[in-house]
Amino acid sequence: MSRVRRFVLATANPDKAAEMRAIVAEAVPDAELVLRPRPPEVPDVAEDAPDLVGNARLKADAIHAASGLAAVADDTGLEVDALGGAPGVHSARFAGDDATDADNVTKLLRLLDGVEDRRARFRTVAYVAHDGGAVVAEGVCEGVIVTEPRGAGGFGYDPVFAPTDGDGRTFAEMAAEEKHAMSHRGRAVRALAAALEARGLGG
Repeated sequence: MSRVRRFVLATANPDKAAEMRAIVAEAVPDAELVLRPRPPEVPDVAEDAPDLVGNARLKADAIHAASGLAAVADDTGLEVDALGGAPGVHSARFAGDDATDADNVTKLLRLLDGVEDRRARFRTVAYVAHDGGAVVAEGVCEGVIVTEPRGAGGFGYDPVFAPTDGDGRTFAEMAAEEKHAMSHRGRAVRALAAALEARGLGG
């Protein structure tokens, strides 16, 4: 039996934290991999890097330095072909620094009004910072942006993103385990878990 491996989650987003825990529980049930919550005393980390890898690195390095434990972070962007890859790294703040998920979705649909090419992809970079360096993995999910929000599940852009590998439903219309099986974050976390297992990292 492998030893228990503990990591501190860098995200302060409860939806992302819950999703990452669920993905790990489904993907590596025997790996004894434990994701601890982010220490409440650690302040927010400014996500001002120019790309997803940079933002994930900033978050993981900050939590690793503050806690002394291996830290795992991720950053996700929605890349829409008709918008030249936007919102990309700015996905969470697409409609402004204080934008809600609904604000971001509304802006996206407004910009795509009348646009036929609605191809898009979610890209997630998962990053672990530890005493010996770092481990990085990526997950990508291709899909399209639908014309109006559908479904009550998920978060972020889930109500308007229908994955190519699916049956036409948006992520928000799927059960959590269906989404995790094909999602960008699911693929990134599974790839990261495999890399960590191969290297025997954790503590």
